[in-house]
Amino acid sequence: MGRENLGRIVSPRKILKVRIFYHDRCFDGASSAAIFSRFFRERIRSDAEFVYSGLLHRASSLFDENNFDGDENVIVDFKYSSSPKITWWFDHHQSAFLTPADAAHFEQDQSNRKFYDPDFKSCTSFIAMIAEQRFGFNPQPLAELLHWTDIVDGAMYPDAKTAVEMKAPAMKLTMIIETAKDYSLIPRLIPLLATEPLAAILEQPFVASLLPALLERHQRSIAVLDERAELKDGTIFFDITDLDLEGYNKFVPYYLRPDSVYSVGVSKSNFRVKVSVGSNPWAPVEPAVNLARICERYGGGGHARVGAISFDVTQHKQASEAAQEILHELRTSVKATGQ
Repeated sequence: MGRENLGRIVSPRKILKVRIFYHDRCFDGASSAAIFSRFFRERIRSDAEFVYSGLLHRASSLFDENNFDGDENVIVDFKYSSSPKITWWFDHHQSAFLTPADAAHFEQDQSNRKFYDPDFKSCTSFIAMIAEQRFGFNPQPLAELLHWTDIVDGAMYPDAKTAVEMKAPAMKLTMIIETAKDYSLIPRLIPLLATEPLAAILEQPFVASLLPALLERHQRSIAVLDERAELKDGTIFFDITDLDLEGYNKFVPYYLRPDSVYSVGVSKSNFRVKVSVGSNPWAPVEPAVNLARICERYGGGGHARVGAISFDVTQHKQASEAAQEILHELRTSVKATGQ
């Protein structure tokens, strides 16, 4: 038998292409892609090749089947797709399913590769827990990343000042990720998030070079929001669609108007008009309205305490009307409860 094998050419094992779709312009989305990559490489297949694709909430279709071209196709920190090409899925958003049919499809899945829990502060920590408990992954080397994704995505800062001053490396990286216009930037960051301390990532030349202009933009956004944020009946409203400020720090309104309970903001980018709906983590009273449910009525979603709706870039009027309806609902709620 041994002689028969002499001289035989053994073909190398085909490299596995893993395409990871993640919530784009989101610290938790990028971190979810990072921790999944590390888990997959350590516990599933060490020679995998990862390709990263960001997903954004749009008024049009969220998914293009033609992009599901990996040997494994993964979605993290984003809505569910019932496509048979999707082999892994993790999410923690309350509004995870586009339709009841998608929810039913997930409930019937037997792959042990699709997971959902809206009680987790971050999708990153959710992936870490599943990977550790079900697949023997050790998340300890990524403890810093896990700590900060919970703080950032769960709005667990001690106060608004800490969230707005952004002194910690994680906060600066969040600003860079949320304002990224170069689509190649976050895919370059993800492998670093999986392996490097956050402070070291900030020292990378392609990252460090972005900071001065972004910090200046951040200060400008504070000034603009201070001028435009109107607080009435416990709810802030502002419209910045005439300015290039989408990706502003979402805690600035509460830093400027600490007596607020909710906020409704309208912003614009080159592909959408966005209505952002949030609640003040440091509000003088507990926010009682489920914001995800409100946003779902307009085709958006999110969490109970924060949500958003994306309209086509040509639908400024529709976005404004939706914002005003939500604003009225929240202000009425605050008045009704005596908040």
